[in-house]
Amino acid sequence: MRKELFQWKYQALASRVADSLSKKGHEVFIVQSAREALKKVDEIIPEGASVAVGGSLTIGESGILEHLRSGKYKFIDRYAAKTREEKEKLEKEAFFADYYLCSANAITEDGEIALLDGNGNRVAAVIYGPKNVILVVSVNKIVRNLPEARERIRYISPMNSKRLNLSTPCVQTGMCIDCASYQRICNYYVIIESGHRSPGRIKIILILEELGL
Repeated sequence: MRKELFQWKYQALASRVADSLSKKGHEVFIVQSAREALKKVDEIIPEGASVAVGGSLTIGESGILEHLRSGKYKFIDRYAAKTREEKEKLEKEAFFADYYLCSANAITEDGEIALLDGNGNRVAAVIYGPKNVILVVSVNKIVRNLPEARERIRYISPMNSKRLNLSTPCVQTGMCIDCASYQRICNYYVIIESGHRSPGRIKIILILEELGL
């Protein structure tokens, strides 16, 4: 019963958010699970298209990353880089990809998309560059408003720093303290208010289960 109640709540929440996102010019898909998200990505991206990704735990957990490596696409794999210079080169190539995939740090009930980045390559690609952007977002990232989005990001950031094996102060304290570390991953905070300039360019897949951080 508990599982069914949460599923009902997530469905209602996602439907409300999907309506807000659609009114802002984005294309939205609601799926039940990570497996369905993978199937939707496969439906959206045509075989042979060039594809790139931004850093995302959700993309990895959903199996999408491995699918992109299947040979079906021209995958610009930033994780295959052996040096920092090669990684930067691949991240710049991503701007010319047909499709760019990543997640969002939070989405408000009014359809505002919050993104936080360390180097800026991910937020820059989402805003401008690739022909199509697919944001794969689990329902646990939905918040009521932008202040809650900011608080969610501050709560999650230390865990991401820990996951990336960084030596930031938040890894020691477990709390965001607005540090001045050169390894800081909270450098670029961006809000996407609307997609009306390029309707349908940003496609959001909302997953009705909890993934990522």
